[in-house]
Amino acid sequence: MSINRIAIYHLETLLWIDRLGTFSAAAERLNTTQPAVSARMRELEQRLGSSLFRRDGRGMSLTPAGRKLVRDCEPLLRDMEQALLGSGGFAEASGVVRIGAGEIAAASCLPAFVAAMKADMPHVGLEIEIDLTANLIQQLLTGRTDMAFAAGPVAHPALRTSPIGPVALVWLASPRVASAFGDGGGASVPIWSLASHSPIHGRMREAIAAARVAQKSLNLCNNARMMIDIAKAHGGVGIFPEPMVRAEMARGALVELAGMPALAPIEFHVAMRVVDTEPVLLRLFDEASRLRVAQIDTGQ
Repeated sequence: MSINRIAIYHLETLLWIDRLGTFSAAAERLNTTQPAVSARMRELEQRLGSSLFRRDGRGMSLTPAGRKLVRDCEPLLRDMEQALLGSGGFAEASGVVRIGAGEIAAASCLPAFVAAMKADMPHVGLEIEIDLTANLIQQLLTGRTDMAFAAGPVAHPALRTSPIGPVALVWLASPRVASAFGDGGGASVPIWSLASHSPIHGRMREAIAAARVAQKSLNLCNNARMMIDIAKAHGGVGIFPEPMVRAEMARGALVELAGMPALAPIEFHVAMRVVDTEPVLLRLFDEASRLRVAQIDTGQ
């Protein structure tokens, strides 16, 4: 065994393969290539003198020796990271953190959170991706993102979650469309909803059924901001997250429709993988857990 030739990056790579399940996912997380990850693992096996992976056709799994090495080395690397942060503090932390968020979080609590994080950890790079909840959770589980701000219930044994509050939903239209809608012209007014894999879409379907609005009037859009602009241009009625339309309602550009079915709020959560124990990610998750998604930073 050539233990003096084993580097930290060999062990870090092994841990990310175990966490994410594939060499390609580990390569993406470590900002390298799959051939480089494969080469590191070949070197590690050669220097340890034992096989760490079992090849099953196209699949791959850890051998008992590989699982033992992961179990033994994970706390050692975590302690090393904490020791290094202890000497320099989080202000000296580095790396890249990938954050996924829905439009509602992006328009409310996320900007202030990102600004505060950059002030505390100026050397940590950020990659932020805006997407729908179903995609955010999938990206989180596959390791493409490290943390997600997602709508709806987030329940998965591989994820650690914390609630960050509800967001109210409101029926809105421009004053002109609202007046026509109230005068009995609802059958001819377009109804707008987010795409079918959005939690708001489910609320919309239930509300349309309760309001007896013609299903043929329903139109879909995968961008809430576009829906808001369509409603402001007198293009129809929609159900919107209140934080995103607060300014339009204050100006009177959009008004609430009277007599429409009540809408249950959408709960939001911040989530990260249970297996991620890096101090920087745990610190960010702790800070994110204190957020309230319905609050908007107005100090701009």
